[in-house]
Amino acid sequence: MFDARLINDPFDDPGVFVELKYRREALLLDLGDVRVLSPRNLLKISHIFISHTHVDHFIGFDHLVRICLGRDRTIRLFGPPGFIRNVENRLGSYTWNLVENYDNDFDLEVTEVLVTEKKSCRFRCRNAFRKEAEAAGMIADGVLVDHPFYQVRTESLDHRIPSLAFALEEKFRINIRKDVLREMAVPPGPWLMELKDRIAGHADPDTPIRASWRDETDGSCREQVFTLGELREKLVLITKGMKIAYIGDAIYHAENEAKMLAIAEGADLLFIEAPFLHEDAGRAAEKYHLTARQAGTVARKAGVKRMTLYHFSPKYQGQGDRLQKEAIRAFSGQDCFDTGHRRCLPDSAGKRRRAGLPRDFGSSIHRN
Repeated sequence: MFDARLINDPFDDPGVFVELKYRREALLLDLGDVRVLSPRNLLKISHIFISHTHVDHFIGFDHLVRICLGRDRTIRLFGPPGFIRNVENRLGSYTWNLVENYDNDFDLEVTEVLVTEKKSCRFRCRNAFRKEAEAAGMIADGVLVDHPFYQVRTESLDHRIPSLAFALEEKFRINIRKDVLREMAVPPGPWLMELKDRIAGHADPDTPIRASWRDETDGSCREQVFTLGELREKLVLITKGMKIAYIGDAIYHAENEAKMLAIAEGADLLFIEAPFLHEDAGRAAEKYHLTARQAGTVARKAGVKRMTLYHFSPKYQGQGDRLQKEAIRAFSGQDCFDTGHRRCLPDSAGKRRRAGLPRDFGSSIHRN
């Protein structure tokens, strides 16, 4: 279901665009400069998860609002303590005296994450973005969003301020057996999305599913009706879903590491910041950031399949391969970082795992 990619080059503003395939919906992890995204893609976004509101993680808010004005859209935003005030101040810096005349309404639902509690409110364009519908609640097991198809969890990391890390997990993956579909002589179409939605919603097995299509030979409209139960039994294969983890700005210490490992454990893809080389670990600690070796070590300890680095410091401009190589060595077990600063030992087979250098900075690093 998920197609995730960095929005910008690792030397530029953070942000990951996660598209839900075939559903015209997308999620955003952090909101740096998003001008590289087309309006078409920006208008797919339904949820945005902000690690913290330093300018490079939140500067894209104004551009997003501008694109969405005058459209019927609801976007749900999640951020750390103080986030509601941040959003209110951004919206309050503009004049909205004409928006009550808009035919369409643009709605922001904003949630502030307070470890196990949350505060939320609403800002509507046609109400001049005045704060309304304030509410409070609890966060169970770090779960921010519980969608029929996926779940989003969070951990609060130390960046001298709270910085949220996120895990996005498919609850399961619904696969269509193409060989069976061909045997049924029914072409694919929107009806397959209805089928998946009904399965995800635990609908009654007797629910009718209508497959409609236009015959290629004579152009006539054709239709066949099935029950949800029979299609699930012979056409659908349900497998384990994909997990994407996102670790934003954070210092490396024992408590943070434990939280990073919890959020990234077993991820298919981990996006993790790596601003500094380990030779500059002192500088990284002063800035409350990770080194590339620390990032690779977290990925290795968490058992992730792939990692993608981002947020490189400008001081290494033109040297991104050094950051990549350092992270690869730690990720593959050749070199790592722990509280004792020990070099990693070979694995039980006496061989070190090796990983290849990606062709570009935006590529993922695979564990072999």
